[in-house]
Amino acid sequence: MLLSFQTSKLPEAGCDEAGRGCLAGPVFAAAVILPPHFAHPLLRDSKQLTEKQRLTLKAYIEENAVAYAVAQATPDEIDQINILQASLLAMHRALDRLTVRPRFIIVDGNKFNRYRDIPHACIIGGDAQYASIATASILAKTYRDAYMREAATRYPQYDWHANKGYPTARHREAIRRHGPSPLHRQSFTLLKE
Repeated sequence: MLLSFQTSKLPEAGCDEAGRGCLAGPVFAAAVILPPHFAHPLLRDSKQLTEKQRLTLKAYIEENAVAYAVAQATPDEIDQINILQASLLAMHRALDRLTVRPRFIIVDGNKFNRYRDIPHACIIGGDAQYASIATASILAKTYRDAYMREAATRYPQYDWHANKGYPTARHREAIRRHGPSPLHRQSFTLLKE
């Protein structure tokens, strides 16, 4: 069972992102504040879940969280400030949208830019340890996947309905054949030489 990081200091917001390694589309981030003793038998790191399990959990999280928010940084922002800073920007935007102000923030990974005057902790592998980060991971991933499925209707040649913008062989071949779309990250290596 995944736990809270500081059970005595709720509300605690967990943050995570999705889409850092993609060649196209925004990077998404979520911030989630959970009630004490939040649990679900499927809950774990989003990368260990099927798409169907993630969607089941998304609905459960949205129904039971104290507060949650999802935000993004655009491909242009990624190109201007780099993918790490864009991921952190998306996390700050998600925190800005929370309807409850957290008193502590936990973030998956080892980097975070201080948010207002709220203390935080960076936790490598936090999405496999703490419920609020795991739920943020699930929301960021499901919202980003939905965005890329919609984008695939506008740019069907890139196979985004299947690859979600990740650098698969088929995606790279489509870039080679059709050139990049407006959603491609120009600062990334889109084609291997």
